[in-house]
Amino acid sequence: MAAADPDADGPEDRTQRLDLYKPVVEDAVELHAILSDARLWTHYPTKRYTTMSQTAAALERWIAGWHADGLGTWVVRERVSGNVVGYGGCSLQGSKVWNLGYRFAVEAHGRGFATDLGKHAMQRAHARRPQTPIIASIVEHNPASAAVAVKLGMHQVHRGPDADNPAPSAIRLIYADAPLSEEELAAALR
Repeated sequence: MAAADPDADGPEDRTQRLDLYKPVVEDAVELHAILSDARLWTHYPTKRYTTMSQTAAALERWIAGWHADGLGTWVVRERVSGNVVGYGGCSLQGSKVWNLGYRFAVEAHGRGFATDLGKHAMQRAHARRPQTPIIASIVEHNPASAAVAVKLGMHQVHRGPDADNPAPSAIRLIYADAPLSEEELAAALR
């Protein structure tokens, strides 16, 4: 599968340094390089993608999210190089909360891309549904993601066992940009 041409239709949106594209099936090869990189999954190794079919299924979910909610996960390209450096955005979770998520290639770490993307994604989510809180669901042993959430103005609203994590000692943190109702917290924990 050939990579999507970054100039074919232009980005759906932009930040100062990043071009944000709606996902298309042609992005699978470049995204699989990120989704399958074991270095990016040290906080949750069982979530690492090992097959192209897993990546294709993720792309299908992301595309469906855009169709259903008008916002979702972008494929992120660095403007200077045009290379895919990650993916991320805000996805509606349980119709109750926006879930901010992202993952960047190891080579893109430490450059502020997560904060750049996160700030922009939060602005878009608030513009789309202003009353819907934005959350970030993070495993406790991933302090870099927690630091990004704090930089984005989020506060920790939950700390508890990570029910889906195969590591029995794993702790799930929920950060949010506003207080959450019980119903919103339940949606955030799904």
